Amino acid sequence: MSDTAEMRLREEREGAVLVLTMDYPARRNALAMPLRTAMLRALERALGDRSIRAVVLTGAGGHFCSGGDISGMDIEDALAGRERMRRSHALVRLMVTGQLPIVAAVEGYCVGAGLSLACACDTIVAAEDARFGAGFGRIGLMPDLGLPFTLPARIGQGRARQMFLYHTQLSAAEAERIGLADAVVPKGHALASALEKARFLAEQAPAPMALTKQILGEGLDRALEDERHFQSTLFLTEDFREGREAFLGKRAPRFKGA
Repeated sequence: MSDTAEMRLREEREGAVLVLTMDYPARRNALAMPLRTAMLRALERALGDRSIRAVVLTGAGGHFCSGGDISGMDIEDALAGRERMRRSHALVRLMVTGQLPIVAAVEGYCVGAGLSLACACDTIVAAEDARFGAGFGRIGLMPDLGLPFTLPARIGQGRARQMFLYHTQLSAAEAERIGLADAVVPKGHALASALEKARFLAEQAPAPMALTKQILGEGLDRALEDERHFQSTLFLTEDFREGREAFLGKRAPRFKGA
């Protein structure tokens, strides 16, 4: 059985709250393209169901998301790279500026594209064992999925710059201190706490929350368009190919600036 055969997005209802659980055990819930598509479809369906008033996003197996699925990043030309980004950005737009409030329940790793997902949510609840990091540069890419827009909005450009350039990983306590995480709870309790917050949001008037999300997301479209152009260019560089091969080969990359 292939790794992707074990990949799924679980959907469960808790009253007016929809719980989405990334379940890709072979790769610590890495955000493969099928998972991104499944998440987009689930959120689109939720928007059409007035009985759903809030969403919780979490990961199975003690981790939120270990980043993008690097094994699936075999982009052959510029058009393929731009299409990959277009599909991913549809999900980001729906999370950041869509009508439904979203709470992230983070246990374990929340890095790379996983950090992008968490920062696209309205609230981040972190377990004490959570680890936050960007790390895109380690494979020759820039931060994406809206992270250059959403992370500085949370922690300021200076701190975001350090995380991006130095691949800094933060503990849950440090993430809360700088505003990256909104609450820290004991290990194993992130989902329960996130559900409690989502139930509160589900009881609020939906229109003001939707309009608040929309105004806070102003500027996202421009950031995503720049990201789509820049990242699709980086997909075709020698440094990205080296970074990908080094990651899959579990060795240090040797970047040449090409």
